[in-house]
Amino acid sequence: PMTLRLTLTRHAKSSWDNTAQPDHERPLNPRGRRGAAAIGTWMETRGYAPDLILCSTATRTRETCELLAAELPGKPRIEHVKELYHASSDQMLSVLGQYDAKDVLIIGHNPGIAQLATEMAHTPPANERFSSYPTGATTVFDFPQDDWAEVRFRQGAVRDFVVPEDLGID
Repeated sequence: PMTLRLTLTRHAKSSWDNTAQPDHERPLNPRGRRGAAAIGTWMETRGYAPDLILCSTATRTRETCELLAAELPGKPRIEHVKELYHASSDQMLSVLGQYDAKDVLIIGHNPGIAQLATEMAHTPPANERFSSYPTGATTVFDFPQDDWAEVRFRQGAVRDFVVPEDLGID
């Protein structure tokens, strides 16, 4: 039986309306808000219910987290982790190893989140969007280990993959 689950979500579509705004402060745009909620609904209907959400401190990831989590059953614990802001895949794995929740959702940024998804997958999903990991892209992995410290690259069984476009968010 699979004992650990990891979901990796790239923040939803963000706004570039204010070019003077620092990258960390950029909010979601309306499409991004719809996309984040749609991913949450998709997770809920498929029975994906993380115990813990680890979220980058950037405005766009926090907003994605809030909108997505509002659609989930139960109330997952949410930790805003500054080390996840533009983290590499190695940094994300290192952050993950500090927690003992069995079912974790990480909300982060490209290129790191795409890189981590690619490196975790034993066999990538047959969806051409997996390699580009567009905004809102979400992959659900199961691992045979029972401790995040034991998880290595290429051991994740991809259980599901979706992008907001698949859910009718244009």
